[in-house]
Amino acid sequence: MSQEVHTQITPDEIAHTFEGAAPIAKASDYAPEDWITLIVFWLMTGCVFLQFFTRYVLNDSYAWTEEIAINCLIGVVFLGSVMCVRTSRHIQVDVFYHYMPQRMARILASFVDVVRIAFFAYGCHLMWRYVQIVAGEEMVTIALPRNIVFYSVFAAFVLMLLRAIVVFVANMRRGYSVLERPEEFQKIED
Repeated sequence: MSQEVHTQITPDEIAHTFEGAAPIAKASDYAPEDWITLIVFWLMTGCVFLQFFTRYVLNDSYAWTEEIAINCLIGVVFLGSVMCVRTSRHIQVDVFYHYMPQRMARILASFVDVVRIAFFAYGCHLMWRYVQIVAGEEMVTIALPRNIVFYSVFAAFVLMLLRAIVVFVANMRRGYSVLERPEEFQKIED
Protein backbone atom coordinates (compact mmCIF):
# COMPACT_ATOMS: atom_id res chain seq x y z
CA MET A 1 0.00 0.00 0.00
CA SER A 2 1.53 3.31 -1.07
CA GLN A 3 1.40 6.41 1.03
CA GLU A 4 1.38 9.95 -0.26
CA VAL A 5 4.55 11.90 0.38
CA HIS A 6 4.24 15.62 0.94
CA THR A 7 7.50 17.49 0.86
CA GLN A 8 7.54 20.50 3.12
CA ILE A 9 8.20 23.80 1.42
CA THR A 10 8.98 27.09 3.11
CA PRO A 11 7.26 30.40 2.37
CA ASP A 12 10.56 31.70 0.97
CA GLU A 13 10.68 28.84 -1.52
CA ILE A 14 7.11 29.58 -2.57
CA ALA A 15 7.92 33.27 -2.98
CA HIS A 16 10.91 32.48 -5.22
CA THR A 17 8.67 30.64 -7.68
CA PHE A 18 7.16 34.00 -8.65
CA GLU A 19 10.50 35.69 -9.31
CA GLY A 20 10.84 34.50 -12.89
CA ALA A 21 10.05 36.83 -15.73
CA ALA A 22 6.46 36.89 -16.87
CA PRO A 23 5.90 35.37 -20.30
CA ILE A 24 5.75 37.90 -23.11
CA ALA A 25 2.35 38.11 -24.74
CA LYS A 26 2.42 38.31 -28.53
CA ALA A 27 -0.65 39.29 -30.53
CA SER A 28 0.53 36.99 -33.33
CA ASP A 29 -0.22 33.97 -31.11
CA TYR A 30 -3.93 34.73 -31.35
CA ALA A 31 -6.41 34.34 -34.19
CA PRO A 32 -9.42 36.56 -34.94
CA GLU A 33 -11.82 34.15 -33.24
CA ASP A 34 -9.76 34.44 -30.04
CA TRP A 35 -10.37 38.18 -29.94
CA ILE A 36 -14.09 37.67 -30.59
CA THR A 37 -14.16 35.16 -27.73
CA LEU A 38 -12.45 37.70 -25.48
CA ILE A 39 -15.08 40.32 -26.35
CA VAL A 40 -17.92 37.87 -25.64
CA PHE A 41 -16.22 36.91 -22.36
CA TRP A 42 -16.07 40.53 -21.20
CA LEU A 43 -19.68 41.07 -22.28
CA MET A 44 -20.62 38.06 -20.14
CA THR A 45 -18.54 39.39 -17.24
CA GLY A 46 -20.28 42.76 -17.50
CA CYS A 47 -23.70 41.10 -17.46
CA VAL A 48 -22.81 39.00 -14.41
CA PHE A 49 -21.50 42.07 -12.58
CA LEU A 50 -24.62 44.05 -13.51
CA GLN A 51 -26.80 41.20 -12.30
CA PHE A 52 -24.90 41.00 -9.00
CA PHE A 53 -25.01 44.77 -8.52
CA THR A 54 -28.71 45.15 -9.28
CA ARG A 55 -29.70 42.13 -7.21
CA TYR A 56 -27.61 42.65 -4.08
CA VAL A 57 -26.91 46.38 -4.03
CA LEU A 58 -30.07 47.86 -5.56
CA ASN A 59 -32.31 44.93 -4.49
CA ASP A 60 -34.03 45.11 -7.88
CA SER A 61 -32.53 42.58 -10.29
CA TYR A 62 -32.54 42.98 -14.07
CA ALA A 63 -33.90 39.65 -15.30
CA TRP A 64 -32.36 39.93 -18.76
CA THR A 65 -28.77 39.94 -17.48
CA GLU A 66 -28.91 36.26 -16.56
CA GLU A 67 -30.17 35.19 -19.97
CA ILE A 68 -27.59 37.30 -21.79
CA ALA A 69 -24.81 35.97 -19.53
CA ILE A 70 -25.86 32.37 -20.19
CA ASN A 71 -25.92 32.96 -23.94
CA CYS A 72 -22.50 34.63 -23.75
CA LEU A 73 -21.19 31.62 -21.85
CA ILE A 74 -22.39 29.37 -24.68
CA GLY A 75 -20.50 31.57 -27.12
CA VAL A 76 -17.34 31.56 -25.00
CA VAL A 77 -17.38 27.77 -24.72
CA PHE A 78 -17.83 27.06 -28.41
CA LEU A 79 -15.68 29.89 -29.75
CA GLY A 80 -13.01 29.01 -27.16
CA SER A 81 -13.07 25.46 -28.47
CA VAL A 82 -11.81 26.78 -31.80
CA MET A 83 -8.61 27.89 -30.07
CA CYS A 84 -8.27 24.46 -28.48
CA VAL A 85 -8.57 22.77 -31.88
CA ARG A 86 -6.07 25.18 -33.47
CA THR A 87 -3.50 24.64 -30.71
CA SER A 88 -4.30 20.92 -30.17
CA ARG A 89 -5.19 21.54 -26.53
CA HIS A 90 -8.35 19.48 -26.16
CA ILE A 91 -8.18 16.65 -23.64
CA GLN A 92 -6.38 13.69 -25.18
CA VAL A 93 -4.83 10.43 -24.10
CA ASP A 94 -1.34 10.06 -25.51
CA VAL A 95 0.12 7.44 -23.19
CA PHE A 96 -0.67 4.56 -25.58
CA TYR A 97 1.38 6.18 -28.33
CA HIS A 98 4.55 5.80 -26.25
CA TYR A 99 4.14 2.01 -26.10
CA MET A 100 3.29 1.22 -29.70
CA PRO A 101 5.52 1.08 -32.76
CA GLN A 102 6.09 4.42 -34.47
CA ARG A 103 4.32 3.42 -37.70
CA MET A 104 1.27 2.19 -35.83
CA ALA A 105 1.22 5.39 -33.74
CA ARG A 106 1.35 7.49 -36.95
CA ILE A 107 -1.58 5.55 -38.46
CA LEU A 108 -3.63 5.84 -35.27
CA ALA A 109 -2.90 9.56 -34.91
CA SER A 110 -3.95 10.15 -38.52
CA PHE A 111 -7.13 8.17 -37.86
CA VAL A 112 -7.84 10.39 -34.84
CA ASP A 113 -7.39 13.48 -37.04
CA VAL A 114 -9.83 12.11 -39.63
CA VAL A 115 -12.40 11.19 -36.96
CA ARG A 116 -12.08 14.69 -35.48
CA ILE A 117 -12.71 16.24 -38.90
CA ALA A 118 -15.73 13.96 -39.44
CA PHE A 119 -17.07 14.85 -35.98
CA PHE A 120 -16.88 18.58 -36.63
CA ALA A 121 -18.42 18.17 -40.09
CA TYR A 122 -21.31 16.25 -38.56
CA GLY A 123 -21.60 18.89 -35.82
CA CYS A 124 -21.87 21.56 -38.53
CA HIS A 125 -24.60 19.56 -40.26
CA LEU A 126 -26.58 19.03 -37.03
CA MET A 127 -26.23 22.64 -35.93
CA TRP A 128 -27.37 23.91 -39.33
CA ARG A 129 -30.45 21.67 -39.14
CA TYR A 130 -31.17 22.86 -35.59
CA VAL A 131 -30.85 26.52 -36.58
CA GLN A 132 -33.40 25.95 -39.35
CA ILE A 133 -35.87 24.37 -36.90
CA VAL A 134 -35.72 27.10 -34.23
CA ALA A 135 -35.08 30.06 -36.53
CA GLY A 136 -38.05 32.11 -35.35
CA GLU A 137 -37.56 31.86 -31.58
CA GLU A 138 -36.89 34.88 -29.43
CA MET A 139 -35.13 35.14 -26.10
CA VAL A 140 -37.41 34.94 -23.07
CA THR A 141 -36.56 38.16 -21.23
CA ILE A 142 -35.40 40.43 -24.04
CA ALA A 143 -36.70 40.91 -27.58
CA LEU A 144 -33.68 39.48 -29.41
CA PRO A 145 -33.66 36.48 -31.73
CA ARG A 146 -32.06 33.31 -30.33
CA ASN A 147 -30.49 32.91 -33.78
CA ILE A 148 -27.60 35.04 -32.51
CA VAL A 149 -26.59 32.22 -30.15
CA PHE A 150 -27.30 29.39 -32.57
CA TYR A 151 -25.46 30.99 -35.47
CA SER A 152 -22.45 31.67 -33.25
CA VAL A 153 -22.36 27.98 -32.27
CA PHE A 154 -22.72 27.01 -35.94
CA ALA A 155 -19.89 29.40 -36.86
CA ALA A 156 -17.76 27.89 -34.10
CA PHE A 157 -18.33 24.39 -35.49
CA VAL A 158 -17.39 25.58 -38.98
CA LEU A 159 -14.23 27.20 -37.61
CA MET A 160 -13.39 24.05 -35.62
CA LEU A 161 -13.81 22.01 -38.80
CA LEU A 162 -11.52 24.34 -40.76
CA ARG A 163 -8.94 24.43 -37.96
CA ALA A 164 -9.05 20.62 -37.66
CA ILE A 165 -8.32 20.33 -41.39
CA VAL A 166 -5.39 22.75 -41.05
CA VAL A 167 -4.05 20.75 -38.07
CA PHE A 168 -4.42 17.49 -40.04
CA VAL A 169 -2.51 18.90 -43.01
CA ALA A 170 0.22 20.26 -40.71
CA ASN A 171 0.50 16.88 -38.95
CA MET A 172 0.82 15.10 -42.29
CA ARG A 173 3.54 17.49 -43.49
CA ARG A 174 5.40 17.33 -40.18
CA GLY A 175 5.12 13.55 -39.92
CA TYR A 176 3.85 13.49 -36.33
CA SER A 177 1.14 14.99 -34.16
CA VAL A 178 0.83 16.13 -30.56
CA LEU A 179 -0.38 12.64 -29.66
CA GLU A 180 2.87 11.07 -30.80
CA ARG A 181 5.31 13.71 -29.56
CA PRO A 182 3.68 15.99 -26.98
CA GLU A 183 7.07 17.33 -25.90
CA GLU A 184 7.52 18.95 -29.33
CA PHE A 185 4.44 21.10 -28.72
CA GLN A 186 5.41 22.46 -25.30
CA LYS A 187 6.28 26.13 -25.31
CA ILE A 188 9.38 26.96 -23.37
CA GLU A 189 9.34 30.50 -22.02
CA ASP A 190 12.66 32.25 -21.36
